Amino acid sequence: MKALQFLCAGLLATCSFSAAAVGNLADVAVFDRSEGRQLQVYWHEGRAYVVGKPGNEYQLAVRSRQGEDVLAVMSVDGVNVISGETASTQQSGYVLAPWRALEVKGWRKDLSRTAAFYFTSLSDSYAARTGRPDNVGAIGVALFRKKRPEPAADISMLSRQAPAAAAASGASAPAREEAEIRSADRKEKLGTGHGRSEASHARQVSFDRASSEPAETVVIYYDSYRNLLARGIVPPVPQPQPQPRRLSPNPFPGFVADPPA
Repeated sequence: MKALQFLCAGLLATCSFSAAAVGNLADVAVFDRSEGRQLQVYWHEGRAYVVGKPGNEYQLAVRSRQGEDVLAVMSVDGVNVISGETASTQQSGYVLAPWRALEVKGWRKDLSRTAAFYFTSLSDSYAARTGRPDNVGAIGVALFRKKRPEPAADISMLSRQAPAAAAASGASAPAREEAEIRSADRKEKLGTGHGRSEASHARQVSFDRASSEPAETVVIYYDSYRNLLARGIVPPVPQPQPQPRRLSPNPFPGFVADPPA
């Protein structure tokens, strides 16, 4: 399986993760590049949400918590961020070195450039413009462990294990449950656009997965503040209350009066 790995280590450590990152095998966070801050995560019915501001560029940041290479297959709005295909966990991803982090700032165009992610209307989103609007508003990171070399097996053991292995291969794999985001009012949803071109160097490497299914799948949903507020996911912004006018002592109130008789 081919995967991509960033060439420039300096690109991998500019984000400072807060406790709001999501995930177990790795920390996954969304950073607003226009405002230079990590987006706060709001939890609602077991799902993680962030608020996107229309027009702002953003990036995805993933930091490994493992002492071995991990493959991160990433999608935005149901589209693979490397290939542009309708996303599947079996597609190409980025390789995270042990305990390292990477930043994905846009759709990969080649091994040296990306097109920036930015929050925009659904109709302007890359997914909608390519005829795939159904999953707009979801960011997915499927994490795979690396396959470890198997110890050499004894020949006599191979003959006894073969029937069992054949029987196991005949068993059908359980169907995967795929989450789809569908909205009756797509005009109001926030999506991700195909923005400006910028330098981002990577190289192709090989990665053998330990299993065909992800060890963990992290999903972060996003939308505008107005939409998330209407759904009860984010709290309303507190309105400043008028403060009563307080009379302060005046050190220089006027002239000296005569004392009482």
